[in-house]
Amino acid sequence: MIQPTQPGRPQPSSPTFLTVWVFVLLVGAACATSPTGRSQILLNSEAEMAEMGRLAFAEMQTKTPRSTNSGRTRYVRCVADAITATLTPDELRLLSVDRWEVELFEDPTANAFALPGGKIGVHTGLLDVATTQAQLAAVLGHEVGHVLARHGNERVSQQMLAQSGLQALQVMLEEDSPEKQQLYAALGAGVVQYGVLMPFGRQQESEADSIGLKLMASAGFDPRESVTLWRNMARASGGQSPPEFLSTHPSDTTRISRLEAEMSEAIPIFEQARASGHHPNCR
Repeated sequence: MIQPTQPGRPQPSSPTFLTVWVFVLLVGAACATSPTGRSQILLNSEAEMAEMGRLAFAEMQTKTPRSTNSGRTRYVRCVADAITATLTPDELRLLSVDRWEVELFEDPTANAFALPGGKIGVHTGLLDVATTQAQLAAVLGHEVGHVLARHGNERVSQQMLAQSGLQALQVMLEEDSPEKQQLYAALGAGVVQYGVLMPFGRQQESEADSIGLKLMASAGFDPRESVTLWRNMARASGGQSPPEFLSTHPSDTTRISRLEAEMSEAIPIFEQARASGHHPNCR
């Protein structure tokens, strides 16, 4: 006997029903755990992400001039090599990284990045803010922490799921008036942006801070310099950063407080690294 259709309820053959099941299958098949024990959804292989990183880095090399200052380039690579040397062979295999490539780009902004596939870029402007090798190590540890925690994969996966969710919302509202469709689509996009993607971004930034603190300490850089670095960053920004709830990054105050709270764990790692002979001398 055929059951009557219940108004307003998606039937098994509807696009909405199928979309929900796609969500369930994707999420169920893609669960992972970050180095801090946080649950993640990763929809892409690390080999795919590594290839994306290599292509992005190659494009950047064609568009942004590399520094011609061999001494500064050597210094940046020395700090980066000390950080990446702390990663285990298993971690490198997981990330599909054979070797790390490090470039110093001629750019006045205080920025650095690390991409899947083992690519690290530093802007010359960062060296005006990160004034010691340990402060530079804090930045590079943070950036390598993003790669180690597979945050690039996670962000791409979040965007994919968010886009699918908004498409499902459009299907659900397809019989409503255009005005109502537009209103709810805008509300849905706002919820995704400020309620999901941005908080996840801040969570990832804090996680990278935590991982980076341990990486720099394991390499023999004093983790207390990370706090000095972010105070330098706060002064350099001149208080121009947006409110934290409208940003993908924690505020400088929040970031410094969290780093200070984790220092009791990082300092013994640093002391053990020094006792084991890790004394970076990058100049």
